[in-house]
Amino acid sequence: MLNTIPIPAGRVSVPRSSLPGCRHARWVARPTVAAVPRLRMSVRAVLDDWRVTPDRGELLLLAASELVTNAVRHAGAVTGRLDATLALGGGWLRFEVADGDPALPDFCRGADVEAEGGRGLVIVGLLAVEAGGGLVAFPDGAGKVVGIRVPAV
Repeated sequence: MLNTIPIPAGRVSVPRSSLPGCRHARWVARPTVAAVPRLRMSVRAVLDDWRVTPDRGELLLLAASELVTNAVRHAGAVTGRLDATLALGGGWLRFEVADGDPALPDFCRGADVEAEGGRGLVIVGLLAVEAGGGLVAFPDGAGKVVGIRVPAV
C-alpha cells in the first residue's frame, strides 16, 4: 500500500515499489529551514496512519528532524531540493534524505566539546543501533543519501 501526505511548499510523489505490502511516502522540498517542521509533521501523520509503535515513531521523528536539518544546513547552498522517503516493509522502517551535495557525513568524527552542534547524527546512529538497526550514507548520482533503518517492531 502506498501512502503520501503533502507538505506545503513542496511537491509530493510516490515511488514505485515492487514489494507487495510495502508502504512508501515521499516528499520533495526546497532545502530551507521552514521545510524541517513541515516535513516532521508530515512524517508524524504517516507514522500515525501506519500505526507505527510510539517508540519507533519517536525515533523516526528524531531521525527525520536531524537528517532534514543536516541536509538544509550542509547541502542547502549547493542543491535546490531534497528528497525524503519513509518506507515500511519486510519488517523494517526506513527514513532517507537525498540531496545534491556529494560530501558524505563523517559518522566517526566527534563533535568539538565546545561546539553547540555536531552530535545529532551520532545520537541518531546510537539510538538506531540500540533499536537493532543502523545509520547509512552513500553516494547517489551527483549527491548523497543519508538514512536510518530500524526493525518495525
